[in-house]
Amino acid sequence: MPPSLKLNAVAFISPQNHPILIRTFTRQDEHAIKYHYLAHTSLDIIEERVAAAGKAGDCYLGLLYTMEDVAVYGYITPLKVKIVLALALTDSVVKDLDIVAIFKAMHMAYFNAISNPFLMLESTTESTGDTSPHLLVGSDKWKSFRRRVDEVAR
Repeated sequence: MPPSLKLNAVAFISPQNHPILIRTFTRQDEHAIKYHYLAHTSLDIIEERVAAAGKAGDCYLGLLYTMEDVAVYGYITPLKVKIVLALALTDSVVKDLDIVAIFKAMHMAYFNAISNPFLMLESTTESTGDTSPHLLVGSDKWKSFRRRVDEVAR
């Protein structure tokens, strides 16, 4: 990642709009809820851009919006998993190629995690009725995915 970019948070959101992983990289943990809010508010903009682009749309959705001290960018995978990046606003120019490279690295980290044939994806939560494997990302079995996301953020 270029030294001019400071990644504050990354969010992976399932096709059903459930948070898969929201990872913050700031030193102040009291602002972690802010990045949950940023991820959820970006969903409406992502849906608008996907609908406007149609089937020929690009995965990279560009700058979604800016808020206070962060710029929020969006990406949607072919399987409709949404990836949202929150970057610190700086005076330097942010190149789209740098952002696309970060998104592709995050996408590959997710792809490699779900492509593991030895990863058990069965849910033990019968109360929700949702057997989506995305709900289990927080479990210990997904340590390598979180580690890859942290490596990309560095």
